[in-house]
Amino acid sequence: MKLIYLVVLILSSPVLFGQQVQFTNGNGRLILGTGMERTASISLGDVDGDGMLDAVVANGRHWPEQNRIFLNFAEGIFAVSYPLSLKSETSYATELGDLDGDGDLDVAVGNDKAPNTIMINDGSGSFIERGNFGKMVSNTRNLKLVDVDQDGDIDILVMNRGAENEICMNDGTGSFPETIGFGSNDDSTIDVEVYDINKDGHLDLVLANRDGQQNYIYLNDGNLKFNERIPFGTGNDETRSVEISDLNNDGIPDLITANIGEPNYIYFGDKELKFEKENIYDNSSKRTYTVTTSDLDLDGFTDIIVGNVGSPNVVFLNQNKGKKWNQIELDQSNASTYDMIIGDLNGDGRPDIVEANSEDVNRYYFNLKVKGKR
Repeated sequence: MKLIYLVVLILSSPVLFGQQVQFTNGNGRLILGTGMERTASISLGDVDGDGMLDAVVANGRHWPEQNRIFLNFAEGIFAVSYPLSLKSETSYATELGDLDGDGDLDVAVGNDKAPNTIMINDGSGSFIERGNFGKMVSNTRNLKLVDVDQDGDIDILVMNRGAENEICMNDGTGSFPETIGFGSNDDSTIDVEVYDINKDGHLDLVLANRDGQQNYIYLNDGNLKFNERIPFGTGNDETRSVEISDLNNDGIPDLITANIGEPNYIYFGDKELKFEKENIYDNSSKRTYTVTTSDLDLDGFTDIIVGNVGSPNVVFLNQNKGKKWNQIELDQSNASTYDMIIGDLNGDGRPDIVEANSEDVNRYYFNLKVKGKR
């Protein structure tokens, strides 16, 4: 069995420090199918109601391909797959959420230069198309499903590259008749995170912009107007992804960015909401397309996982409240990773890692318990 193994060391000492983590790709067998499609993202959720995490894969990007569902039948083995629909689409996102409030997970499909569609789950993991959301033709690059107006149903945030971003408001039935714009008409937004940054009870928006544009936090005034904004970053970053997490355990959220061709930064939060205190967690200047977080070694501190294009994907273990990082390459692949997802695939209580790779197989890695460690 192929194992990827890291012993965490104090940089100035050869002695063992605290935690060990160990990942396996099962000698290459832990993959979501054998097809090398243009995968842009993957979502995890229990679509068939059996208590295990299934995977919904968004394929195509600029070229029509079929989106796919992979069912998890036993301890992280995805033994059955089928198309999400009969159509081939230019999909960047297939996000899961209970859109019609019936207790099962539906799918919102975000497409490039084609209508975005709603797929309703019949409760068994089969899906029927029910209408569209947002502009009929846009440059959608990402979706976020969240109850933005906090009225009890799930809304859809649509990130458009080179166009105004959208909030599509759910009427409670899984239909989205109202759309609210945010940002500017020429934004190149690739990712968004949603969090109450200023702790006023309203959900704010944290944008990752490409094409040398300023990254912003848009503050919600309580009426879904986002006129006040807070910049972060240098002002001309090529930011592809952003994540929010409290890395230093001070009770204030921090911003983690994934940049193309420049270092990846942490912007530590403060009570003044300036996000000016920064730290480079990855000084490699690779083409990082995605970032996510999880406590992989279960030591109480949040770790960072990045997906790169043309170089191996990397785990950064948090060793000193976001000030020091020990890193491990997941494998030696130079795939084009567009998305990294975290979930407990085999039910052992430890977070596993899933890669969404364009024109390569989509891999996942079990996070193994090291003997003698928790």
